[in-house]
Amino acid sequence: MITALERMRPSRHIACHARDRLELELFRIDNRAVFLAQALEELPWLVHGFGTRSSTDWPPETGLATLRQIHSDQVLAAEQGGSIGEGDALITNRPGVMLSIRTADCLPILIADPVNRAIAAVHAGWRGTILGIAPKTVRAMQEQFGSRPEDLVVVVGPGIAGCCFEVGPEVAAQFSAYFPERSDLSGRTKIDLVATLRRQLGRNGGTAGQFFASGLCTVCRRDLFHSYRRDRAEAGRMVSAIGIR
Repeated sequence: MITALERMRPSRHIACHARDRLELELFRIDNRAVFLAQALEELPWLVHGFGTRSSTDWPPETGLATLRQIHSDQVLAAEQGGSIGEGDALITNRPGVMLSIRTADCLPILIADPVNRAIAAVHAGWRGTILGIAPKTVRAMQEQFGSRPEDLVVVVGPGIAGCCFEVGPEVAAQFSAYFPERSDLSGRTKIDLVATLRRQLGRNGGTAGQFFASGLCTVCRRDLFHSYRRDRAEAGRMVSAIGIR
């Protein structure tokens, strides 16, 4: 079995080498092969983690809330565990409820409001990103829990990075509003979903100041992650989750 130390070594994939260095002071992998973010670990009332292909005893089953993910902008509130419905983001302020999402290249986003003790788990593929699933989740937390965007801690786990997310012109053109400086979005090119999220949330009231991303690419890191783009039908799924103790 690959050790935790071996898992944290940079990838041999040259194109992704720079962004694939795990910032050890911000993220770590535990003995369950689950990634933890320092920014969320600093909140003692939280339980959280970003799963890998080798995660064990994760996520906890008690109080686990799930979604039928449909690549949408639908945000649902979870009052208890179980299947909540169709959508791509869950929010709650209920202790004992663990919000979960499943990914295999899409971005897993965990959000915490340390002032009002509210949380969210977001599944953001390119379709959900274009639809604004992340800023709409922030808006839902504002409306339901009184969250202020500037108080939120937003953490993006491992997902497909700009080094590997190459798309055709029909997809690339949909990102032009977020990257007006780019002249290559009318043809086949690469898109950075994390950079897109940064710009979306920055427009939404200042969450960029509490924005953290792992920098790990699911396509490049076969040793660590499932990837649908790389493995297609053979790809498994990783579970990311966040809960209030």
